[in-house]
Amino acid sequence: MGKQARERSLKENEAKAVARVLRISPQKLNLVAQSIRGQKVEKALTTLTFSRRRIAQDVKKVLESAIANAENNHQLDVDQLVVAEATVGKSLTLKRFRPRARGRVGKIVKPFSRLTIVVREVEEAA
Repeated sequence: MGKQARERSLKENEAKAVARVLRISPQKLNLVAQSIRGQKVEKALTTLTFSRRRIAQDVKKVLESAIANAENNHQLDVDQLVVAEATVGKSLTLKRFRPRARGRVGKIVKPFSRLTIVVREVEEAA
């Protein structure tokens, strides 16, 4: 007698991976996520590999994790996978202060983000 298994929030042909604390603003992360939405996973991995943005390597890790989840946990065909969703959200924010002239203070915010990537298996139209 244990806990009831929670119902799966995704469809049978989907798998996801989540990165919860990425040290970048959501706006900058969304630019990279936007570049891979709707692409086949091979093309998305290539795009991230050759991207000049620093966060692209972390996004690539999350995408590879989603692909591994699809293959190992849900027995989906890796060659048929497409990046269905790449959502970006806010996480915590560090607040720092810097002394300024005449006894004032300058506020510095250091935002963190979270990234969720969902891959979906699609059948190719012949």
